[in-house]
Amino acid sequence: MVDFTVAIPTYNGETRLPEVLERLRAAKLPPSDKLALAKENFSWEVIVVDNNSTDHTAQVVKNYQADWRSDCPLRYYFEAEQGAAYARQTAVDKARGKFIGFLDDDNLPTPDWVASAYIFGETHPQAGAYGSLIHGDFEAHPPEYIKSIACFLAIIDRGPLPHKYEPRQKLLPPGAGLVVRKQVWQQAVPKRLFLNHRGREAGLASEDLEVVLYIQRAGWEIWYNPQMQIYHKIPPWRCEKDYLISLMRCIGLSRHHLRMLRLSSWQRPLFTLVHLLNDLRKLVQYLWKTHRASSSDVLVACERQLLLSILISPCFLWKKRYLDWVSQQKPSPRISVTDTKLNFKNSPVGYSSTAKVKQLK
Repeated sequence: MVDFTVAIPTYNGETRLPEVLERLRAAKLPPSDKLALAKENFSWEVIVVDNNSTDHTAQVVKNYQADWRSDCPLRYYFEAEQGAAYARQTAVDKARGKFIGFLDDDNLPTPDWVASAYIFGETHPQAGAYGSLIHGDFEAHPPEYIKSIACFLAIIDRGPLPHKYEPRQKLLPPGAGLVVRKQVWQQAVPKRLFLNHRGREAGLASEDLEVVLYIQRAGWEIWYNPQMQIYHKIPPWRCEKDYLISLMRCIGLSRHHLRMLRLSSWQRPLFTLVHLLNDLRKLVQYLWKTHRASSSDVLVACERQLLLSILISPCFLWKKRYLDWVSQQKPSPRISVTDTKLNFKNSPVGYSSTAKVKQLK
């Protein structure tokens, strides 16, 4: 066991990973007077989870391992099943730290991010998870409308003071810069999440919020800690209309699942109806309010898409669950052996078999 694990899930991160690893190589450890709160020596590690990359991500990590800092192991794991949720679960399984701090491959931590994350966890024993202050690091000057939807791009600034996310607020920190207690994740979070379990093409997102909701439901506190700061690099294409509308669609279609996680089973039918009526009202009001808006207004297009996707989220998810259930009911192909040849000549145990098989429909 170590005190802190930095986990970096990545997909085709060949060009992005080096900058993150450089930041961690220069990280400052907790000062001795702060360590007295918990222990005398601080131990940590960095793990990279390669989520089925097709580029040279593995070689990049290998190159850094050859010249890495001596006080912190740098480990590499490969996760073949595509999806951020799978990569994060692999990170949790492999991490040896009491705390696990997640960084995406486009998240650049400040030099004291690790130290601040560790100290906060030790001084807030009821915090099961806590998030960072996230600055937007735009590669090109962003359009003005980005300010209104910055939170959907994981740009989070909720003030200069730490505070707890109360369940009634219905606000939670994103996965970028999130720190969790490993034991809490293992006890509270299912091994396989529902959201985004097959990637963005599934039409879902917000699997990081699903994780935090499970932790909050288990009775643990969720916090915002502005002493932990990261910079989220955002390329120009993430500010374009097509990408933003796709993002809003996925976030909206996932909303019903997150809402239902907050409720008891007996409450869900009633609140589903209440949400449907309220979401319909919001969409109609917004359409009326913006009916004269230009078709080129990106902010209006994004908000319309979000409201529409939230409205149809229950039907979308019901259909998805039904189709998943149908696919699970299909019988597996039957296999029969049609010809078996025994070879006693070269087998170390006296014989071996070679079987010809065919698939029965």
